[in-house]
Amino acid sequence: MPAGVQLLAPETARAQAAGLSRSYRVNLTMLAVIALVTGGFLVFSTQALSVVRRRTEFAFLRAIGLARGELMRWLLAEGAIVGVVGGLAGVALGYGLAAAALKLLGGDLGAGYFAGISPRLAFEPAVAAVFLVLGVLAGMAGAWLPAREAAEVSPALALKAGGDATGLAGARRHPGRVLVTAVLAAAVCFAPAWQGIPLGGYVAVALLLAAGVFVLPQLAANLSALLAPLRAVPIALARARLAAVPGHVVVAGAGVLASAALAVAMAIMVASFRDSVDDWLARILPAELYVRGARAGSSGYFDAAAQARIAGTPGVARADFIRHDTVRLSADHPPVVLIARSLSPDGRELPLVGRQVKTNTPVWISEAVADLFGYAPGDTLRLPLAGAPHDFVVAGVWRDYARQSGAIMIPIERYRALSGDPLANDAALNLADGETASAVAARLRERFGAQTLELAQAGEIRAVSLRIFDRTFAVTYLLEAVAVVIGLFGVAASFAALAAARRREFGMLRHIGLTRRQVGLMLATEGALTAGAGALGGLAVGGAISLVLIEVVNRQSFHWSMDIRIPFASLAIFCLTLVLLAA
Repeated sequence: MPAGVQLLAPETARAQAAGLSRSYRVNLTMLAVIALVTGGFLVFSTQALSVVRRRTEFAFLRAIGLARGELMRWLLAEGAIVGVVGGLAGVALGYGLAAAALKLLGGDLGAGYFAGISPRLAFEPAVAAVFLVLGVLAGMAGAWLPAREAAEVSPALALKAGGDATGLAGARRHPGRVLVTAVLAAAVCFAPAWQGIPLGGYVAVALLLAAGVFVLPQLAANLSALLAPLRAVPIALARARLAAVPGHVVVAGAGVLASAALAVAMAIMVASFRDSVDDWLARILPAELYVRGARAGSSGYFDAAAQARIAGTPGVARADFIRHDTVRLSADHPPVVLIARSLSPDGRELPLVGRQVKTNTPVWISEAVADLFGYAPGDTLRLPLAGAPHDFVVAGVWRDYARQSGAIMIPIERYRALSGDPLANDAALNLADGETASAVAARLRERFGAQTLELAQAGEIRAVSLRIFDRTFAVTYLLEAVAVVIGLFGVAASFAALAAARRREFGMLRHIGLTRRQVGLMLATEGALTAGAGALGGLAVGGAISLVLIEVVNRQSFHWSMDIRIPFASLAIFCLTLVLLAA
């Protein structure tokens, strides 16, 4: 068969087309899973404090013959009931929000993957049942640790006065556990993707969240130490309380840490991605006006005569023409886009990353081609052009956010010499001094007719691209907001339950002279310290998770690299607001 021609079964083509959006869908699903984990922390908090409040009751039941296993199954069933209720509500809300999102944004949330398609919401009972089961499992997982502790506590100890306020007291500081978990998280980041899905990255995210929960008591102790110079009695009592019962920091702060970590990680990743896309657009759109042969992509073209007319249009100082085509490097992967354009010998016009090599037959590959096919600078790459194979040397790797299946840049002069193809799909126009893009565009429309050209200024393309970017990530902002609300609700529920469990303690404090205001200040201080520990832990864990998202998840899913940007001011305001709301 001629070079570049391959036989493929229809099933293979369909699978490759579906694979282009699979990573996008999987990553959205994993974000939803992280929000579900945050909900599991909320179940953990409420169930743990429910156990604290009912410890005397459980001890009495144990004393009259209730077995440990029966008590544990009872509490797990409570968690399952919470999961059923939450799962049913979640399925109903999820389908409602999905219907609204499809109506407002389309099936790709404005990303442009499925332009021209108006998808309809399909209710699948089997999928809804899976979501409901996930809710039940999250409820049971959140209830497991409190149930185990309730079953293991000695009835005699729990029946003592004050024994009902020491829940999870065994949650002490475990630096070794934190270190081991963090090392495991770093290790799994090096695992290769499984069928294009970065499972190692997702496991690393879970391990980092666990490490953050383990370090919460130490963070709370460090924050408490900062308040040591303050001699106010309520503050001293709050510090003593957190030092005596570090488990309550874990119970109340775990949800805050998880939600803050998700919000921080996504904020850093999205800010880094957006800035990188903005820089990339500036590099690949250096001209002032761009002209396309038709709205149908590579099917529209300019022949040699049309190219001469464009270049000769008054106001055009220089016209660079671009030719798009597709080539197959492997039957196992989708076609790669071949882009022929004017390039310097060193490819300085491209957003290059990594090392470059000098060669007389250069091509520059995108990061997706490097990852999917294993090419590196200096390797020989065989391209099928005009039915014949031609060898090139990979001169460098460039950053490309537009083509997930990969792209190859080749000097247009070399491409035309080998292929005999004189056509062009696009033109990049640099204008003469004093000319405006709108005036030159009007002259081009007069020459060619408005229906045969698509014209856009570089600024317009950039604005539209960033608007699509923002719409694409709108769902992540919603998930972040949901997670943060869940975390704050967890703190409120935790301290409400603690207040009910500590009525005798508050009565004693009032008896020895504390006012209601002082008791309230003590609780507010405890809440602020707990939320502060969760927010600080969320900052650290979120920063680590953002690195995993940028360097592992995005790279293995979409084959994109990006420059890291941390929005310090936004993160500081977010964490401060979180602490104030929790207090």
